[in-house]
Amino acid sequence: MNQFIKSINTSISSFVKEEDGAQVVEYALIIALVSIGLAATLGSSADGGLKGAFDALVTRVGNCFAANATTC
Repeated sequence: MNQFIKSINTSISSFVKEEDGAQVVEYALIIALVSIGLAATLGSSADGGLKGAFDALVTRVGNCFAANATTC
C-alpha cells in the first residue's frame, strides 16, 4: 500500500512540473483571438459581411443543385 501511495505522489508531482499542456492552452488562446478578430473584421465589411458572403455561397450551391442547372 505504501508503494502505491508513493507512485501516486510521484505521478502528481511530475504532472504539476510538466509544462507541455500550458503551451497547448496558449496556442488555443492565440487561435481564438485571431478567429475573433477575423470574424469581427469580416462581419463589419461593407458588402454585408460574413453573413452576406455565407448567404451568397448558399445561394450559389443551391442553384447548382437545382433542376436543369447549366452553370455553377
